[in-house]
Amino acid sequence: MAEPGDLQQRVTAIGLTPRESAMQYRHVGRSGLVASAIGVGCFPFGGYVPQAGVQAVVDQALDLGINYFDTANSYGIGRSEEALGLALQGARRQQALIATKFGNRTGDGPNDVGNSRIAVIAACEASLRRLRTDWIDLYQVHWPDSATPIEETLRALDDLVRAGKVRYIGASNFSAWELCEAHFTAERYGLSGFISTQDHHSLLYRDLERRFEPFCVKYGLGMTHYFPLAAGMLSGVHRRGEIAPGTRQANNPNTPAWQSERNWAVTEQLHAFARARGWTLPQMALAWLLQRPATFTVIAGADKPEHLRENVQALQVRFTPEDLVEIDRITLVDEDRSVAPPYRLLRPEKVHEFEPMQRARAGAPSRAAH
Repeated sequence: MAEPGDLQQRVTAIGLTPRESAMQYRHVGRSGLVASAIGVGCFPFGGYVPQAGVQAVVDQALDLGINYFDTANSYGIGRSEEALGLALQGARRQQALIATKFGNRTGDGPNDVGNSRIAVIAACEASLRRLRTDWIDLYQVHWPDSATPIEETLRALDDLVRAGKVRYIGASNFSAWELCEAHFTAERYGLSGFISTQDHHSLLYRDLERRFEPFCVKYGLGMTHYFPLAAGMLSGVHRRGEIAPGTRQANNPNTPAWQSERNWAVTEQLHAFARARGWTLPQMALAWLLQRPATFTVIAGADKPEHLRENVQALQVRFTPEDLVEIDRITLVDEDRSVAPPYRLLRPEKVHEFEPMQRARAGAPSRAAH
């Protein structure tokens, strides 16, 4: 936070000269909203990370120039929002962009889940109370709701925007057609539209680059990604058959779901690739996501301030074209199953594999380790 003397020295006739910062900032899609390239995933707040730890992480984030905090009303059934709101009390709130989500079940009532008007409005009011704020910067639909017309959801969100309780709206976990329907429904009725989408994307799971990312690029939706380190697989602290004790993964019942032979084989190659270039594996994994064409920020859970300091180092990673081709060769190892096998041979132009995969299989030169 700026000291009074520092502030006075930066005053000019037309405002302030900005302070120097190592943080990168990006527009969220085609909107005017600007977010830090590194964000904070707040899922562990209020549970795995107690309030004192939350405060330390939030303070460190703001000191590093990180302004993007991602939470949801279903994380700890409100505890994450409460912990974040407490940590951002006072002047800190103006420095932060709070991105929260709604739609998952948070109570036993029939309207305590989903994206109906009654659920949207009630969820927003409850989140505002827990976050101790008058507005939410980015309010995101956590999951699509097939039982509610998208027009009903968008009209409710548009009312919240017009009331000043929400600044921008976004989506999460939508399929491409659902995002397309939402985009053109908002356009047809003159409603506030989604400026962003949040989805599962990492070096281990890349399929949305073909089925989803092109839509976001063409229509100007910003992308952010959860599980950017594949729930710890790309953290660099675990080894095959040995999950580091004391980590969240060690106590998470979902950890075994990630431990496939394919994931370990790819992870081990990526680890060697990063080490040969003087990078850590998580820094490389975050940097790789940041070079995707629609990405505005990457969000990784931070249990301690040092995790944020390590994550920010991803901004120093620079890839050559040869690096990217080699990463494609390592990671794009799954067959495209959207085309029947005979047509793969008879009509290769119909095979919808990634262009990077095609380049890698064609034997594009790889950069030698250095």
